[in-house]
Amino acid sequence: MPTLSARLRPPIPALILALAACGGSTPPPDEVRAEPLMTAALAGASVIVLPVTMVVVEPGLPPSAGLANGAALVAWADSLVLEALTFRAPEVRWVLPAELRRVARRAPGVAADPDQMGQAILRQPSLRTVPDPLRSNLRTLMAIAGGGRHAFVPAAVLLESDLSGGVRARIIAVLADGRSGAILWRTEARGDGPDMSIALGRALASIFPILQP
Repeated sequence: MPTLSARLRPPIPALILALAACGGSTPPPDEVRAEPLMTAALAGASVIVLPVTMVVVEPGLPPSAGLANGAALVAWADSLVLEALTFRAPEVRWVLPAELRRVARRAPGVAADPDQMGQAILRQPSLRTVPDPLRSNLRTLMAIAGGGRHAFVPAAVLLESDLSGGVRARIIAVLADGRSGAILWRTEARGDGPDMSIALGRALASIFPILQP
């Protein structure tokens, strides 16, 4: 029986062979292919979603209307992530940040504030497990929220200029096992567009592709 982490990983070698057989070209060195999250392995399960806490905008990139300050940027990025989760992967029972905040407020001194847990540390590609105290805080929050075993963490959103004068959005996300602390899946997804919302939306769409029947 394959482990959850194995079932969450797409058959990359088979995909590469299929592309080669069809005469597909090798992507440019700076092109990063996002690894989709195989949500079929999570269908029906509760998965908590930590809020976005880190959005970095390249200096000189014109901000979109109403997104001139850090708090507004974080709230904007968080809303697009949650929209992608609920629209593109409805088979999973996502326990969203608003519910986590309510749970934390009802258990002061027990559950950590989900906006202040330090989850942006998971953007580091060298991490294979969730470090403490984030790990212990995550385990406690999951137990109180009834969020099953797994946590989806959008660790960082990065916004920069692309070569065409538009915007490139990058989002680093992980799926973590809240009990063992293991990081089961990680991706860095990219999307380009004429503005920040379209660029980030395209990056998220590569994490949660809608499969055609």
